[in-house]
Amino acid sequence: MDILLHILWTNVLPLTLMIAVGFTMQRLFSLDIKTLSKLNFYVFSPAVIFNLLYTTKISAQLIGKVLLFAVVFLVLQGAVVELAVKLRGLKGGMRGAMRNSVLFYNSANYGIPLNQLAFAANPYTLSVQIIVMVTQSLLPNTYGIYSVNAHKLDLRSTMRTILSQPIIYVIPLAFIFNGFGIKLPQPVETPIVYLANAFIGTALLTLGVQLGSMKWRWDRRLFSNVILSNFLRLIIGPALAALIIWALNAFIEIDKMMAAALIVSSAVPTSLSSVLLAVEFDNEAEFASQAVFLSTVLSIVTVAFVIYILHI
Repeated sequence: MDILLHILWTNVLPLTLMIAVGFTMQRLFSLDIKTLSKLNFYVFSPAVIFNLLYTTKISAQLIGKVLLFAVVFLVLQGAVVELAVKLRGLKGGMRGAMRNSVLFYNSANYGIPLNQLAFAANPYTLSVQIIVMVTQSLLPNTYGIYSVNAHKLDLRSTMRTILSQPIIYVIPLAFIFNGFGIKLPQPVETPIVYLANAFIGTALLTLGVQLGSMKWRWDRRLFSNVILSNFLRLIIGPALAALIIWALNAFIEIDKMMAAALIVSSAVPTSLSSVLLAVEFDNEAEFASQAVFLSTVLSIVTVAFVIYILHI
């Protein structure tokens, strides 16, 4: 019960309040959600990724192990989603929206605070979470863009869009600056820190604005798709992560702290990136918004249960 109350008070309630502010602002002033989406994609998200990678010391061995897990996890979870998409008979843009709602999870503004709470701000487990966050930041800006555009754009146009995303250049640049100990000039470092600090608030406000702009209506098929997405993300996700870690331990050593951090990281709700992609590229924004919102609410119970099982 203490874990549940802590997660509710320190993670879910603050996120919900920020979403509520965006919802209210949209209802009062009809904000331009496209502008908010572009700010997130091209300014705030690259800044927060660069800042974390630039300021955190992570060993090459740790990076290798976490990346191996991340690749195997995404491939197998992707296979599960594809099976669900085919059995469900989803077509067009909904196929990509479903994939994104399951494969992209909230590893930054939900995952990092949750990691610090669950592991008492342990720097080792935080490093694990940061690497997961990097992979989850890169995927929406590459595969995610391809997924939502594959049914309506040719490959060349899609690749041009992907190559225009700053995040794919920011990640290697941050690793270079960190690895070689290159110090940023103060006039450059300070704005990056300011922009990084603005990421979480702006992303949550954007979700609230999108929810506020939706025409809330009962659509049985849409709701059943949202439930399917949440089930694959919140239940199958951590179960699959635990299975992968058990299997990988036969080949490489994954200590208990890393294993626990990886399982917790896989249990978080759907990423705001799925909403930003849906809004930016006009692809099933209503489904994406509801999937993020409901998965965040349901995670109050599911994430607490996962942490409880790990404690046992």
